[in-house]
Amino acid sequence: MPRSTWKGYLKLSLVSCAVALYNATSAAERVSFNTLNRKTGNRLKQQMLDSVTEEPVDPADRVKGYQVGKGQYVMVEDEDLEKLKIESTKMIEIEAFVPQAEVDQIYLDSPYYLAPDDQVAQEAFAVIRDAMAAKEVVGIGRIVLARRERMIMLAPRGKGILATSLRYPYEVRQDAEYFTDITDVKLPDEMMGIAEVIIERKSGHFDPAKFTDRYEEAVVGMLRAKQAGQAFDVPETPEPSKVVNIMDALKRSLEAEGGGAAEIRRPRAPSKKPAAAEKPAAEAVRKPKARKAR
Repeated sequence: MPRSTWKGYLKLSLVSCAVALYNATSAAERVSFNTLNRKTGNRLKQQMLDSVTEEPVDPADRVKGYQVGKGQYVMVEDEDLEKLKIESTKMIEIEAFVPQAEVDQIYLDSPYYLAPDDQVAQEAFAVIRDAMAAKEVVGIGRIVLARRERMIMLAPRGKGILATSLRYPYEVRQDAEYFTDITDVKLPDEMMGIAEVIIERKSGHFDPAKFTDRYEEAVVGMLRAKQAGQAFDVPETPEPSKVVNIMDALKRSLEAEGGGAAEIRRPRAPSKKPAAAEKPAAEAVRKPKARKAR
């Protein structure tokens, strides 16, 4: 079992259980570089220097500080931060349940896996997980991670729960300042029709296994070539040509995707024939035949 990032309790009203939080992603497989001395090839060590004396400072003499004025700081010891243990330091209390679609994706931060931490917690954990799945909602709570209280979204995922930390509103830039200058454009129906056909031909299901990190692969290829003392040529990527006529570019794209003009959906023209008047309800009812006198 991987090492947990956080341990505590998951609480729903008066029901609680011991849980452990695990990182759902890892960057361990990425290529990483060290900084070397070009002349000697030796690895460099970073030093913390006093900004005034320019002397190296021993780790034991380093302390956090919060600037309150020019050149004035309030020193904060690790022990001071350890004393700030609020409820969410060891407890995720679900405060609300909401439809997952209502959580704007821009607020999603980091994903984690939440699982029971012992056998005793299994049943209570399953109740909370399965009840959320049955109601098709996600839970919203709070948790202290890396000495910061974060909002966290809990969603059933298989036998466990996917916990995603959320950003606060003050951390999210509003899109209006970036989109305000985008003008409203009335697009021709034919242009939209071609674009929709291209999208249809490229439509499918999300499969992350189909995507590879091409830049990472290029870096690995370069490193292998250098290790073998071989030259490494980087293929030149041509820049996309400037689009002068969007309609022509769309038509060429449609041909490249194997589509034809027959696939383009055009809006139906309004009928020129006047709609037939509806018959009065009285005429629609057939009158019973009169009986012959005996």
